[in-house]
Amino acid sequence: MVSIKSALEELNEEYFLPGNSCCAGCGLEIALRWAMKALGPNTSLVAPASCLNVVVGLWPKTAPSFPFINMAFAAGAAAATGLDAAFKAKGYKFPKGNWDKMTALVFAGDGGTTDIGIQGLSGAAERNTDIIYVCYDNEAYMNTGIQRSSSTPHSAITTTTPFGKERYKKDVPRIMEAHDIPYVATCSISEPLDLYEKFKKAKDIKGCRYIQILAPCPPGWGFPAEDTVEMARLAVKSGFWILYEVENGKKTLSKASKRLLDPEKRIPLMDYIQNQKRFSKISEKALVELQNRIDKQWKLIEAELKCQEGF
Repeated sequence: MVSIKSALEELNEEYFLPGNSCCAGCGLEIALRWAMKALGPNTSLVAPASCLNVVVGLWPKTAPSFPFINMAFAAGAAAATGLDAAFKAKGYKFPKGNWDKMTALVFAGDGGTTDIGIQGLSGAAERNTDIIYVCYDNEAYMNTGIQRSSSTPHSAITTTTPFGKERYKKDVPRIMEAHDIPYVATCSISEPLDLYEKFKKAKDIKGCRYIQILAPCPPGWGFPAEDTVEMARLAVKSGFWILYEVENGKKTLSKASKRLLDPEKRIPLMDYIQNQKRFSKISEKALVELQNRIDKQWKLIEAELKCQEGF
């Protein structure tokens, strides 16, 4: 059992160091820092083309203090598959003489996950490759000029949807559930301990694990940098972003979302979107459509939970 002292030391350790070139209030930085606190230094990270490739800085003054590989947009899961195979073949020997394995980790944006990277991700999931694949979801191609992705919400403005996106957000966590992998989870940077605990759990599970993190982007969404954590918190409180985990097929709502099964306990959706410039052109009709979509997702989860209770 881990002592309180060792746990605090683990939480205080930083693996993604200061001096990186993340924007002020970057949700990605918060997500990666907390994920690495849970996974520790014996982790090798693959970053498909994304903001993460840029903000790490140039060698020899890069921000990660752990093995880090920049990779082509579509090849994140394939590269991590190769890393895992290499670690197993080499019988990677840890410092201090302890034999164990490295964790092969992908940290990709929504473009490199929901769009360009989904083929490689699906292949790794179908093979149940022993990797952790993370999507830090800022809901657009932020690094290349804020273009829409399949993760961009309905009615959100991007440079390629100047009047608001017509389609709805692709539900990749549910797609990954359909692959019947051992672990799927959603997280938010507003709930760092929940994020930390889910990564600790994922680290000890064998097979393909998928985690999607809500990582607000101040310049891309159009809100003040100091409001990043609050923006993520409002997403959860409004029911727009649902926190849960699926372990060996069993779905469990996380603490911050469990109480929101009662729709009366959710804050109005407008409280979440009203301070984001990307929703500045949303119509009343579109707002109702977006709310209906959210309500439908909650009803589906409620039905799944009741179905589980029957078995």
